[in-house]
Amino acid sequence: MSNSGGRFAPYRNALTAISARTGAPLPSLIFSFAILHELTAIVPTVGIFYTARSLGAGERVVDAIALDRDGSAHDDRSWVNARLRTWVDEGEQWAGRVGRRYGVFGFEKGQLVDQTQTSQLGGKLAGDVANAVLAYGAVKALLPIRIGLSLYLTPMFSRTVVEPIRLGGLRLLGRRSKSM
Repeated sequence: MSNSGGRFAPYRNALTAISARTGAPLPSLIFSFAILHELTAIVPTVGIFYTARSLGAGERVVDAIALDRDGSAHDDRSWVNARLRTWVDEGEQWAGRVGRRYGVFGFEKGQLVDQTQTSQLGGKLAGDVANAVLAYGAVKALLPIRIGLSLYLTPMFSRTVVEPIRLGGLRLLGRRSKSM
């Protein structure tokens, strides 16, 4: 056991130093990063979806990336093309899950999935589903920027949002326990 503690000591020391340098407790920094990472996914997804919807760009972009109508694939020799097609496939599955759960993108809420519906989605994507797929892929492509932005904003977010809420909660719990 002590060997594994020694193995992680450099990381623990680095994280403790970051906590001391930023003036925020380490758990608050971790929680802040998690919140910011999710916000940098949700806000762009919504923004890109509505932008693509207003420009009618979803269908054009997704069709350019996905398979041709006759079933022949675009050039797969490029890593970028392969990655884009993977994001389209993942985005299509994501749009189906979210659409059925919340009743959006043209799906009925709670709609069960059968093989015919799944195969119908595999063809040309249209409307809000294509816009959702475009937004999903764009947010995936922005991952390095999202992580960097989240890391940059984490100390400030921790000090100005998370810590005041945590301390207020502790004060509230401290008062409640004294009055009981």
